[in-house]
Amino acid sequence: MAEQSIILFDGVCNLCNGFVRFVLPRDRKEAFLFGSLQSVRVREMLRNYSYSSDSLSTVVLLEQNQLYTRSTAVLRIARKLGGGWPLFYGFIIIPRFLRDGLYDLLARNRYRLFGQREICMVPTPEWKARFI
Repeated sequence: MAEQSIILFDGVCNLCNGFVRFVLPRDRKEAFLFGSLQSVRVREMLRNYSYSSDSLSTVVLLEQNQLYTRSTAVLRIARKLGGGWPLFYGFIIIPRFLRDGLYDLLARNRYRLFGQREICMVPTPEWKARFI
């Protein structure tokens, strides 16, 4: 298997957990591992990139020792999924300030719109090995 990218997400956010549950079955090549931004291991990992996991308002993609956040992370994730999802990567041509503006609007309101959990998501036994 090729080097896996790591998707870091807000483990108590229902929207973020839904995104992870969306990606898992569409990641046919198992290109991604997953980690909650609340976990100690992920926080330690992010220190190597001078990125604070205190900002839980974005999906973070760690790919080939490079961090991607916000809309760029989501589009780069879509590019590796099965089916027609890689077509969404075409939106990368839209200026980042426009893409991230829309992303930030959703991120600021995600708890109000989608709710949040008391504890982080517990993966199913079949997906447990994909979580760090």
